[in-house]
Amino acid sequence: MPRETPYLQVADALRARIKAGEWSVGEKLPSRARFAEEYSVGQSVAQRAMERLIIEGLLEGRAGSGTYVRRPRERLRMVRSRHRERRGGSPFRADMKEQGRAGTWESRSEARTPAPDHIAERLAIEPGDLCVRTSYEFLADGMPVQLSESWEPMAVTDGTPIVLPEMGPHAGAGVVERMRSIGVRIETAVEVPRPARATQEQANLLGISVGDLITEIERTYYDVDGRPVETADVTVADVRWEIAYEIGIEHPDD
Repeated sequence: MPRETPYLQVADALRARIKAGEWSVGEKLPSRARFAEEYSVGQSVAQRAMERLIIEGLLEGRAGSGTYVRRPRERLRMVRSRHRERRGGSPFRADMKEQGRAGTWESRSEARTPAPDHIAERLAIEPGDLCVRTSYEFLADGMPVQLSESWEPMAVTDGTPIVLPEMGPHAGAGVVERMRSIGVRIETAVEVPRPARATQEQANLLGISVGDLITEIERTYYDVDGRPVETADVTVADVRWEIAYEIGIEHPDD
């Protein structure tokens, strides 16, 4: 079936030429005017084709300089598993250690933050109820891996040593371990992954290009009574990490 739009046809042709090695990694491509003439299309069509390949990670645009062939980016696997919270300590640090990398993070917490409508719905509280909001930037060997914005109802943690996730005796521990320390047992986690494109802010923090594919994960932890006790939005650069889910199989007793 023919492609419906000319810019996709041009993108297909350029992609094939790049993969065939016509331009080496780091080499500057001809101008969009040159491609427009070569493929008998307008310059806006050539520009859209090149932008498409930038989004795919084959090219990179350098302000005031031009468009260059990008070095292929290593893509690793990130495993999401029910076992990751049972290791003790930080699940992220343990995950990165399995990759042979040092996992660290930076965080910023704001207490007594009113819950917006969508967060209140996820936490089964009233809009405006007070929460602790924590923003995270997770790093592996100093390179950005994922972003996260976490919300915890203060009705659950207020007055306890864990009210601020990255302070106190359980700083750096995962949500499950922290909640367990105050008698809240988390039994279930629900994650909803969705594809998206990186905004300018996300691209800056993750070290990728605006419009690159990302995976956004809406995660919520529930205690043994089914009460939501934490919810977070996790953002992962799809061009660097694929996400795999490990599913445990329950076997009935013989």
